[in-house]
Amino acid sequence: MKTPPLIVFTDLDGTLLDHATYDWSPAAPVLQDLIQNDIPVILTSSKTAPEIADLRSAMGLDAYPAICENGAGVMPAGQGAMPERDAYWRLREALDSLPTALRAPYRGFGDMDVEHVASSTGLPLEDAAKAATRAFSEPGLWSGDDQGRADFIAAMAERGVHARDGGRFLTLGWGRRKSDAMAEVLAQYGNPPSIALGDAPNDIEMIEAATHGVIIPNPHRDPLPPLKGEGDGHILREQMPAPNGWANAVSTLMRRYI
Repeated sequence: MKTPPLIVFTDLDGTLLDHATYDWSPAAPVLQDLIQNDIPVILTSSKTAPEIADLRSAMGLDAYPAICENGAGVMPAGQGAMPERDAYWRLREALDSLPTALRAPYRGFGDMDVEHVASSTGLPLEDAAKAATRAFSEPGLWSGDDQGRADFIAAMAERGVHARDGGRFLTLGWGRRKSDAMAEVLAQYGNPPSIALGDAPNDIEMIEAATHGVIIPNPHRDPLPPLKGEGDGHILREQMPAPNGWANAVSTLMRRYI
């Protein structure tokens, strides 16, 4: 495989997709520019493989792999099969082993019907069904207090399950991060320079690991704390939210490489 001049890793919700409407159309010209200059765009999200497959095709990115469920899985280029779900069912068993008082305030996608997943995400029913088809991880909503949340996270950690705060949900998984999958994909392409863009705590390691990290502001959540690399310009904070901020940041940075 020929090493490209640059590679882009991007979160979706709140980064490339508008947080409320999921619109990405303002970024379409920049995506086309990247494709025409042989710069791979790797969708890197908490979304499931079925969800990402549809978006990847709509964006014209089927020639590139994608990273699903917060780094737990790497989807090959093209339309791949649904991953095995054994890891998900083991996670659900760990969750259901908690004492009732700890378990009750957490409502994961596996505890919801499709209509509730749709109302919680703002997705149409068909898309919500794809979002609920997990292979590695479990997003959910916490309805208890902060102390209960801390106790819940600690109890899951004792069972080998890690909790990460994403753009919308508290997501449970087995510890593999977006940055781990990012390193795997970078190696496939010969470790070219990279841009990584995100808006949420589960994007931090990926942003810090890239040649150029970009924080996209999300008005629907608290801003990310200062990250190492911001002081020397290794990490930038975009001023505009998704998708316009994404388009501006990527367009500016890619000009250094083409």
